[in-house]
Amino acid sequence: MIAAQNTTLSSDLEHATRLYSKGQFDAAFQAFEALAANGDRDAQAWLAALHANGEGCEANLQRAMQWYEKAALQGHTQAQTNLGAMLMSANASLHNEAEGVRWIMLAAENGDPFAQANLASLYAKGRGVAQDDTAATQWYRRAAEQGHYPSQARVGFSYATGRGVERDRVQAFVWLSLAAQHGVGNALNALENVLGDMSVEEKRAGASLFDQWRSRTAASTSPARLMPVPG
Repeated sequence: MIAAQNTTLSSDLEHATRLYSKGQFDAAFQAFEALAANGDRDAQAWLAALHANGEGCEANLQRAMQWYEKAALQGHTQAQTNLGAMLMSANASLHNEAEGVRWIMLAAENGDPFAQANLASLYAKGRGVAQDDTAATQWYRRAAEQGHYPSQARVGFSYATGRGVERDRVQAFVWLSLAAQHGVGNALNALENVLGDMSVEEKRAGASLFDQWRSRTAASTSPARLMPVPG
């Protein structure tokens, strides 16, 4: 009986998602709302995004945060990420930096690359946490290894400059190359500077590592993610 119920919920969620992908936002909103009211955490996260974006309803930040919190409390990692970012960027009446940091940390520990990148940014700026370049680089690295392109650029810059990590031209080459192939920021210019200082052996080692990481890192994208944390 439980298995049949789960199958039905999954089918209903897929139907709601198809409606959304076709641009039928009003119908999608109603479908997600019904599922969310029955406790489906994925539908709750979707409904929160619709409220945030004003799709199928009027944009309502407070309602979005309420639904993200419901999903987050059920362990929905993406909802945790978005809730944390919203709490830190919302206006005065909804702003709660301490809670925002808590949710971002939880999502980062749960493996969300967007949360990991957000947390790295907080450590780099010393916002809501003690400023810590080493911690920032470590979190950027975890996001980068999951294919988060801006974080790959950040890791490359860190290795190139020795910020938060020991300088390493080979590692700088690898991560800047991964970011540059996707047109991230000034990664290409930084890569050219690193290449000018590399030995033949370092270039060979860098090319080998780049090939390994290129096959292991896939794109990490989602239209509902809030990245980066504003401010």
